[in-house]
Amino acid sequence: MGDRYTRPVRRHTDYTLARRAVLRDLQRGAVTRLDVCDAHPELLRAARHVGDRADHRCPVCDGPHVRYVSYVYGEGLKAANGRCIVHESELERLGASHDEFTCYVVEVCPDCGWNFLTRRELHGKRHNGGPQPRRSGRAARQA
Repeated sequence: MGDRYTRPVRRHTDYTLARRAVLRDLQRGAVTRLDVCDAHPELLRAARHVGDRADHRCPVCDGPHVRYVSYVYGEGLKAANGRCIVHESELERLGASHDEFTCYVVEVCPDCGWNFLTRRELHGKRHNGGPQPRRSGRAARQA
């Protein structure tokens, strides 16, 4: 597992409890393997070629190839919107040049197609821990 998944992020949502619930439902038979192993071919390709290795086996098929794939979305990202993040430096570069965007981290098993959104992180100048720009006028009154 890479550093970007263990370092603290100012604002994030962790979906560990929801993941446990899905896996519990799978074990109980409330959902089928087809319901949870439905990764899109592009997600599987990203997992195989640019995903970061996870430190655990697949919770569905016990395969050893579980990967984390990160995608970024944000209004101001333009060409980078929807892009898969390959290196930590890309995330840092985007964070330094954009006010706010979201990074979605997906756990993927290329062996069986298991995929689950594990984390949503807010990045950008607004969330880097530095001083916030002063807002004036109408924007300050609406906040």
